[in-house]
Amino acid sequence: MIDTKTAIEKITNGEFDNLFTDIYIDSSMIDYQKKRYVHAIEQYETIYCPDKVAIFSAPGRSEVCGNHTDHQHGMVLATSINLDTIAVSAKNNNDVVRFVSDGYDMITLDINDLEVNNDEAGTTVSLIRGVLRGLKDHGYKIGGFNAYATSDVLVGAGLSSSAAFEVVVGTIISGLYNDMKINSVEIAQISQYAENVFFKKPCGLMDQMACSVGGMVNIDFKDPTKPIVKKVPTEFEKYDYSLCIVDTKGDHVDLTDDYAMIPSEMKKVANFLGEDYLRDCDSNEFYIHLDEIREAVGDRPVLRAIHFFNEEHNVKNAVSSLENGKFVEFLDAIRKSGNSSFKYLQNVYTARDIQHQNISVALALSESLLRNYGVCRVHGGGFAGTIQAFVKNDFVSNYKEFINKIFGENSCHVLKVRKYGGIKVM
Repeated sequence: MIDTKTAIEKITNGEFDNLFTDIYIDSSMIDYQKKRYVHAIEQYETIYCPDKVAIFSAPGRSEVCGNHTDHQHGMVLATSINLDTIAVSAKNNNDVVRFVSDGYDMITLDINDLEVNNDEAGTTVSLIRGVLRGLKDHGYKIGGFNAYATSDVLVGAGLSSSAAFEVVVGTIISGLYNDMKINSVEIAQISQYAENVFFKKPCGLMDQMACSVGGMVNIDFKDPTKPIVKKVPTEFEKYDYSLCIVDTKGDHVDLTDDYAMIPSEMKKVANFLGEDYLRDCDSNEFYIHLDEIREAVGDRPVLRAIHFFNEEHNVKNAVSSLENGKFVEFLDAIRKSGNSSFKYLQNVYTARDIQHQNISVALALSESLLRNYGVCRVHGGGFAGTIQAFVKNDFVSNYKEFINKIFGENSCHVLKVRKYGGIKVM
């Protein structure tokens, strides 16, 4: 723990500059981080009082490869990014959590009341309650605490701001009450439980796992209750590439059915082959019986199944390429992933509104502009929202300028691959 006054002095004097560089990678953003941390500590002092505190961080995440495979028990490659939720926190002497997020009113929660409250569905308090309940059920010590949190994880850009929040709550409890000994995979699983059961959102586990574990993470969901998580060793910065996320300003309204149809149609193919999920299907059997499957379920489910089988190979190739330092081959796997999503998964625009294809336009323009300077693909669920591009550092400014001209100022967000998941910063 560190007292708030000392923390502000040390941050201001530059004593944590190396730490911030290690966490956030981008040295040009260190002044921003210093101001951000000082502001958070000052807000904590204003809301509560000067105190001995710990500061925790949980990053956002980006899906790198494995588009719409997790719900079929497939494999994904994801990474934490250098945008995060930070929380200034300290124990209090009662059984109450007092939590203030930047710009919002204080949440007060009695830790002796951790039952599901359906009226709280979709609220921040439900996430806190769910994480606490999950940790308690797993046998960990919980207790009251005061916290002030602020986040620069972009909301609505597919970077998992909610997962970062859940993970930071779990990391706070790990740090304040369990000596930082709660496994990051377990925090991710508990965070998913909180979102599924308390927040009432049926999300997969990829978001929470990437945010909690950190770095490039290969996750195999063959058994979703016991996912196999492997950190992919890579010194990403040595390749001189940045990760760009482009907000195409597409409208997410009324896309629920489009998202739901992807697992539904993949499941039709799996069921035809006698399984519940495509991961358990033999791709050779799929192709042998392709004519029968087309007749039974239609062509789009078939194409989406082809995407799944292709994407499993793309993930394997991307992971292998990073592990062996073959970055050109990694980029090729990402390019193939993007092509498969567009042509076979068909989640780049909704067929109900063919005149609005923001993602299609962003991908077409990016491919034309980048040429040998990078690759691009749809990011996340698709249909509207964002694309992802890995861009050579010496071309990033050109790419950003062009994209911002087309889609509006601050459409292109230049990020870095962060090597840490949920951590205690100081």
